[in-house]
Amino acid sequence: MLHSFLFFLDKRVTLQHLIDKVTNSDMKRIILSLLVLMASVASIQAQDLFKTVRDNATKVVNNPKSSDEEIQINQFKVTALNYLSMMVTKRGLKKDTYFYDSQAVNMSSFVTDFQVNLEKARAISPAKRMEIIKIYTEASKFNPMFKDTDKDRANAYVNDKTTLTPFCLDTDWEKAYDQATTLAKAALK
Repeated sequence: MLHSFLFFLDKRVTLQHLIDKVTNSDMKRIILSLLVLMASVASIQAQDLFKTVRDNATKVVNNPKSSDEEIQINQFKVTALNYLSMMVTKRGLKKDTYFYDSQAVNMSSFVTDFQVNLEKARAISPAKRMEIIKIYTEASKFNPMFKDTDKDRANAYVNDKTTLTPFCLDTDWEKAYDQATTLAKAALK
């Protein structure tokens, strides 16, 4: 046992040494599978999530097999991410990858949770459905990222009464997501 422990403490341990020490072929397969999985997760984390979210939404918008609902929802995502990028550039702000990735992931989660909670509310009552719409719309409006003075542009989706995504473009998506999920959870109890 001590010998095995010292083996793992030795700094010269290589992956091949580890695999050679494992005698069970099933265990070798498990270790190799885990290593492949870890490598793929590291690769995904290293990707620019902002670009991935925008590219995926763009693919849905451009796919002729997408439903009108899918196109409308994903068009909002593309527009919101392009707005975010444009405002950062326009204002000469320096933002790192984490900023863009966090905003993209939170915006996408915000939209997805809105859809899920809207369905739950619809099953309860029309009044509950309106409450959920108000919670998400206000969370997007009252958590501005840039305090854009062009309200027509920032509120283009809010002012469109036919949209499935009635959200403000000028939104700090991390704050809005936190606010909306907390309030929606309470409303749906």
